[in-house]
Amino acid sequence: MTIHEPIHEPIHEPIHEPIHRPLHRRILLAKMGLDCHDTGIVTVASVLRDAGYEVVYLGLHNFADRVVKTAIEEDADAIGISFLSGQHMTQMRRLIEQMQSEGLRIPVFCGGVIPDDDAEALKAMGVADVMLPGLLSSDVAARVEGLLARGAA
Repeated sequence: MTIHEPIHEPIHEPIHEPIHRPLHRRILLAKMGLDCHDTGIVTVASVLRDAGYEVVYLGLHNFADRVVKTAIEEDADAIGISFLSGQHMTQMRRLIEQMQSEGLRIPVFCGGVIPDDDAEALKAMGVADVMLPGLLSSDVAARVEGLLARGAA
């Protein structure tokens, strides 16, 4: 039996460029109340996923307690809610109150068909951003990144 000396040649690992991912990665998205139009939020979910975020989508017909409970369980970095039905003021008020009740301090944003005056009122209520129709996909990802950089509202 012959014993061979080990070869001491350097092993060259392939060089990989680092993957640039957002600092905060998990976004919870949901539709609240009886609103059942989900084209916009599904598009936002796809845009955020393509930008490197992990997206948890709760689907339709959620209420504030479920959204907040899931955000806590999933360790979400932000919550995004979409509206078409005109329930945005009532549902966002309930969501913010539930977040405060549970001590959840992460940014919450919403979007959809929301009048400009209501967008300002939502921001005054504590919503970190209101995204209106016509926003470019790249702007959605950039605005979410900005929200996360600023932290809780």
